[in-house]
Amino acid sequence: METTPFTDKPTLRGELVTLRPIRAEDADLIDAIIRTDDEIARLTGSVHSSTEKPAGMPIERLREIYGAWAVADDRLVLAVIDNATGDLVGEVVLNEWDEDNESCDFRTFIGAAGRGRGLGTEATRLILEHGLTTMGVHRITLEVYDFNPRARHVYEKVGFVHEGTGREALRFDDQRIDVHYMAILAS
Repeated sequence: METTPFTDKPTLRGELVTLRPIRAEDADLIDAIIRTDDEIARLTGSVHSSTEKPAGMPIERLREIYGAWAVADDRLVLAVIDNATGDLVGEVVLNEWDEDNESCDFRTFIGAAGRGRGLGTEATRLILEHGLTTMGVHRITLEVYDFNPRARHVYEKVGFVHEGTGREALRFDDQRIDVHYMAILAS
């Protein structure tokens, strides 16, 4: 059987956050964060209007999904734990492994309780360092919508480079929003 670099599920410790493997029971907290923070659904393109709520799913199904991700070899999903409080405040994910090109995608979200204190920046740095060095990934890509300049700033700060724009890729509140494609290389 072929192994991917996602087989190992590390715990990564930083000054502000600890990234630990996701667990099925984390689904309850993740669900609560997403349901109470309208900004997450908007900034990730999960909804198309400021009045729309993200599509929910039964918590049992969400636990199944997170339980499967905890052991999946096609992705690395790590919970972002605020070291100051011990609370789970978000997640970071490497997925979409392309073995031939040694590349993958990155996505993240940090709930309101974790914003504005550098937690997202450190979490992003930690998982990128792990991916690009320990895992041997050559290229990590992401997409960020134009109305999320805070995230784009973090991505640029940690070394992502803007590679292109998907013009008017998302319809939101009867406006067309561009998506920006960014990548970071091991070199």
